[in-house]
Amino acid sequence: MKLAIDTNRYADLFRGVPEVIEVVRSAQAIVVPFVVLGELRAGFTAGNRQAENEAELVRFVRSPRVRVVHSDDETARIYAQLWNQLRTQGTPIPPTDIWIAALVLQHGLTLYSRDPHFGHLPQVPRL
Repeated sequence: MKLAIDTNRYADLFRGVPEVIEVVRSAQAIVVPFVVLGELRAGFTAGNRQAENEAELVRFVRSPRVRVVHSDDETARIYAQLWNQLRTQGTPIPPTDIWIAALVLQHGLTLYSRDPHFGHLPQVPRL
């Protein structure tokens, strides 16, 4: 399985949550959406371990099993469809999470997140 890791699951991984470690270890590949990198780095700036957290993140994304995905025109098209679906349903979610969902769909990934609001997008495979 190709796993897209959300910010909260990345944090769980580096806190040593056994279930998360096992899921990440067993994944065929780990994908980090660009949005997650931004959220993580924003969080690092608010903490007192910014340099250490940044070094851990850099080591993680340099792993041969990890790749970062960025948005393009196709991502934007999927984002717009998801945004409209959520608006029509009356179930808005944070815009950053719509970007993550769009990347998951575009790249055929499974999302690994604790955020229940992704349930408003049943077409997004989740673990």
